[in-house]
Amino acid sequence: MRKHFVFVSMPAYGHVNPSLALVEELVRRGHRVSYATGSDMVPAVRAAGAEPVPVPMEQPSAPPGDGALTPEAMAPMMEKFLEGTRETLPRLSEHFADEHVDAVCADSATPAGRVFAKKLGVPNVALVPTHAGNEEFSMRAEFMKRAPQDFDQNHPVLRDFAERMSELAAQHGVELGVESMMAEPGGALNLVFIPREFQFHADSFDDRFAFLGPLLGGRAEREQWKPRRTDRPLLFVSLGTIFHGHLEFYRTCIEAFADTGWQVAMSIGDRVSPEELGEVPENFEVRPRFPQTAVLRHAAVFLSHAGMNSTMEALSYGVPLVTAPRMVEQEMNAERVRDLNFGGKLEEAELTDSARLRERVEEVAANEEITKAVGEMCETIRGYGGAVAGADAIEAYLENS
Repeated sequence: MRKHFVFVSMPAYGHVNPSLALVEELVRRGHRVSYATGSDMVPAVRAAGAEPVPVPMEQPSAPPGDGALTPEAMAPMMEKFLEGTRETLPRLSEHFADEHVDAVCADSATPAGRVFAKKLGVPNVALVPTHAGNEEFSMRAEFMKRAPQDFDQNHPVLRDFAERMSELAAQHGVELGVESMMAEPGGALNLVFIPREFQFHADSFDDRFAFLGPLLGGRAEREQWKPRRTDRPLLFVSLGTIFHGHLEFYRTCIEAFADTGWQVAMSIGDRVSPEELGEVPENFEVRPRFPQTAVLRHAAVFLSHAGMNSTMEALSYGVPLVTAPRMVEQEMNAERVRDLNFGGKLEEAELTDSARLRERVEEVAANEEITKAVGEMCETIRGYGGAVAGADAIEAYLENS
């Protein structure tokens, strides 16, 4: 029987992109999918076959100053997130007032979806684009443990945010207490877009959690790019879509790999202009953003911030990583990359040391054990059920709800 699913996610590439293959599979099976997210992601949502529902959410931005994620630095970001949620909830209620909705598939980091599902009284399927959390392992607890000492769960800034989010839910007739807002989100069905092998404390996760592996979907087929040369190994450099304003790092990359045997595709985002880089060598291609899956098809090494989406896409194509994490969650991904022998991690000083940077990349490229481990993970990922398993899990969940 045809169902109507409402997807809800903040408009961040690392949150929306992994869900689009699932959208495509549900649409292929004849279901209707509406997707509520920020306007930036509307073209990608439409291309996947969903009906876009633009809502006033914005792409998360890096904190000001040195980018440190202290509670004080995050306060403006949380304020903007709260305001976006406050404006989104009535928009959802208005848009779907005369619609039948069978289930909400909500990004686990987007409370608006969870609140909306409870308000409608329909099942909520949690979409988890990073490490899942349960009774034994909590991403929030790990974040607090690894973050600066003044970053504890009861910090006034964090507590105030949770209280106001709880109050906002109550205004919509949904009881989600302060402790619930500060706890690990989760539900009866959690679709996790990473392989179980990459998950911390993987053995502790029961059948409430379906590990689907990375989902690339039709986007990987639509994205097109080819290297200028096929006789040189390709290094792909990207710090993602949030923490990419690192001019000195990009200049170091140019110094490290100019006029070498490497060809380099370097994504610099929208906060650094090509003119600021100085003269760009012949073996470099520099853009604000590349079609990532298309570049990874050709890459020998990915120099990455270790965002989960980028990490999963690299492993899907069997590309070793050299990681340069910019925040705690990325530090955790870099730790898994190192522990599973999928690549190496740069120390902070190496980001601006051209000789050492080139050396670390070449070490990873030449390491046969890393190549083997990444290749084996690539094969493992191909054996996962992916979007088909995800759609099966959703349909079975609704049948038994």
